[in-house]
Amino acid sequence: MDGKLAVVGVGSVGSMALWQAARRPGTRDGEVVGFEARTTGHTRSAVGGDTRLFRMTYRGGTGYAPLLERASLLWPELEADSGHEILTRCGGLSIGARDGEYLPELLATATANGTPFEFLDHDELAARYPQHRLRPDDCALFDPRAGFLRTDRAVTAATQAAREAGAEVLEGTGIDEIHEEADSVVLRSGTRTWRFERVIVTAGGWSAHLLPPPIAAAVHPRRNYLTWFVARCPEEFAPERFPVFVRIAVDRSLYGAPSTDGVTVKATLDGRSTPAEHADRIRRELTEEEIAETHETVAEFLPGLIPSIVRADAFPDLFTADHAPLLGSLPGRPRTVFATGFSGLGFKIAPASAEAAVAMAFGEPATAVNGLLPTRFVPA
Repeated sequence: MDGKLAVVGVGSVGSMALWQAARRPGTRDGEVVGFEARTTGHTRSAVGGDTRLFRMTYRGGTGYAPLLERASLLWPELEADSGHEILTRCGGLSIGARDGEYLPELLATATANGTPFEFLDHDELAARYPQHRLRPDDCALFDPRAGFLRTDRAVTAATQAAREAGAEVLEGTGIDEIHEEADSVVLRSGTRTWRFERVIVTAGGWSAHLLPPPIAAAVHPRRNYLTWFVARCPEEFAPERFPVFVRIAVDRSLYGAPSTDGVTVKATLDGRSTPAEHADRIRRELTEEEIAETHETVAEFLPGLIPSIVRADAFPDLFTADHAPLLGSLPGRPRTVFATGFSGLGFKIAPASAEAAVAMAFGEPATAVNGLLPTRFVPA
């Protein structure tokens, strides 16, 4: 046996799983091993783009609330373990029409979850955050616990903390096949094989070939792009003055984060992911249509930004048919836990998802995963 636990893919969730597993009481040096096809935090993974939004308010039922609450506690734990600042809590705005589709649904979910928020009417929002050019019926929910996560720093910090706790990471080692036996799981990379007691699959956009056929048929990689703009007065977009935001209108949508370099601001069209043939072959350049819509939207919503993209990039992620993660094992494969297919929504809950995956791998109960189990895609 080569170890207790293998983690396949050391990205957003994989790095957190490695850290969670390595620090478990009773885990010995070398018993937890991460397999990374490239390098930790490499530039082509879903981790790319510097930052991700962390929000406690969201649409779509109450299922994610326990994971968000747990993640809100685990990010500071990772900061304490690693000595790196990862989560900056600058607050968050969700902006939309008072009677539109977005804001009422968000308000209903936040109320049902008991999530703290402040409702800002049009005049309050305009006075407090004049960076946003509002439409006449725009209002907002302000989330005081929201902020942004430094993605590259988070993944490298978790990986380093895992190594310091005794985990090993094999970079440049992509896994071609996983085969579960009665008492172990066999991993193959080229001509090499390893045997572990348990395995967690966290390979993101590169997970499909490691999933059983019914599950693989329910996932596909998609391309997500990001854009940045120069601020006319950068101090207006500093974290202490400009919260993270999501803004959804009938005809336009935008989300973004404050400036982290004192010059540029991330502002990106919301909900524009597109199918990709393979995670290795996504188009990195934006189309003329994407550029034009982005420029028009930023010019209307954020007049303090020069409406010309100064930086753009695109990254792959694995989406499921219902846009909810795969988190759990399958009948007949109890030693393999899948934690993938986060559908562009996974980074904020990464440490909580990883904690749940590690617990399940060791046969322990996990919180708030019933609706995310991969068995939902297995024919009855």
